Amino acid sequence: MKGRLVALAGLEKTEIQEYDLPEVEPGAGLLKVRRANVCGSDLHIYHHLSVALRDIVMGHEFVAEIEQLGAGLTTDSAGAELRVGDRVVVVYFYTCHRCAACDRGDFAMCLNSMRSMALRPETAPHFHGAFATHFYLPPGQYFYKVPDDLDDAEVAGANCGLAQVMFALDKMGLGRGQTVVVQGAGGLGLYAAALAKTSGARVIVVEGEPARVEAARRFGADDVVDFSVHRTAQERAEQVAALTGGRGADLVLEVTGRAEAFLEAIEFARIGGGIASVGNLNVGERFQLTFAPALLTRKQLRVHGYLRYDPWYLRKALEFLQATKDRFPFASLSDRVYTIDEIDQAIARSESRDVARAAVVPG
Repeated sequence: MKGRLVALAGLEKTEIQEYDLPEVEPGAGLLKVRRANVCGSDLHIYHHLSVALRDIVMGHEFVAEIEQLGAGLTTDSAGAELRVGDRVVVVYFYTCHRCAACDRGDFAMCLNSMRSMALRPETAPHFHGAFATHFYLPPGQYFYKVPDDLDDAEVAGANCGLAQVMFALDKMGLGRGQTVVVQGAGGLGLYAAALAKTSGARVIVVEGEPARVEAARRFGADDVVDFSVHRTAQERAEQVAALTGGRGADLVLEVTGRAEAFLEAIEFARIGGGIASVGNLNVGERFQLTFAPALLTRKQLRVHGYLRYDPWYLRKALEFLQATKDRFPFASLSDRVYTIDEIDQAIARSESRDVARAAVVPG
């Protein structure tokens, strides 16, 4: 039997390629992709803004079902028993448990994290990405069984967007009574708003796209600083100050992917506050304005960048979705579904920013 996948075959060039389905080695699994999302990172990769990920199988945020289990693979990473047909979500990166980062307990920083993602499509077992009919689960990669009460649309974003911001907010000390500013209301920003609201924080979202402004309110934003009203960085800083009684935010989460947003985050944060940068992944993005490092010192800010998460946060993400599925419209992150043959349309739709996540299915 053969499967199909979306290969990135050059700058902004996709190809549908076909390969024989691989034999499943002991401890591995062959999954049938049910639904994937176009994440902001996929757009960066598509434009060759990632140095490490080029000429790859695209897609990493997804839900799948088990088609075949290799010898010895009988449970998920939490010990739940498995059978063919069970739905699962996979931690999209690898954790080797052997490198210097893993040895000191920094599993989110595993030096071999891109072991599978960075492989070229022609490299067996071929199915390294989520924009495909199948996904090959290598031995040792973390994955979790999906609860029956969560549908595919609700759970497809758990293994990237939700787990990522949950990890960042947790490590930054999100707590009840805080004021949290979320910069951007794409998928990560909406998940962050819901997490912060559920934690008892006051949530301010900074966004400009009308559809995303409305979505931010549905996902828990108490206030929105709208780019169409507050057009300059100074105006937005003044509005955040006004909404916080002049103090500023306890915590700012940057998930825009814009380098300039980091400068605004510094203005939004209170003295002694924290900034978590999750959206800025591309070293080619630079400040276009003068930056005074003294601002960090004088405001005594805690600044931390987060790329990936400790893998068990994916299980925590599933538990959060179960607990809040009736409170927040997680399935509404996508408003229509594209097939992998329509991947260029899905990418264009995501870049238009009028939807948080374009959804992709095998066909």
